Amino acid sequence: MSAHAGSTGAAPVAVHPPAGTGGRRVTVRGRILGLAHSDADVVEFLRVAGLPDADGLLDDPSWVMWSGGRAHHYEAA
Repeated sequence: MSAHAGSTGAAPVAVHPPAGTGGRRVTVRGRILGLAHSDADVVEFLRVAGLPDADGLLDDPSWVMWSGGRAHHYEAA
């Protein structure tokens, strides 16, 4: 993953709506990284994907798009 967000204008990281059982699917450019149950999970998925300083990007809309539900909430829908 590059050191800056893509030039297409769309955030490369998507945190999808909470699942009925809790947790949120996290994707990078359409590739599923896993099911996060906390911000720490999202940061770890992004670290493994090659973005070591991801914790500072969770509230940056040029990097992360939170869809469905409030950002940083992982409870069941």
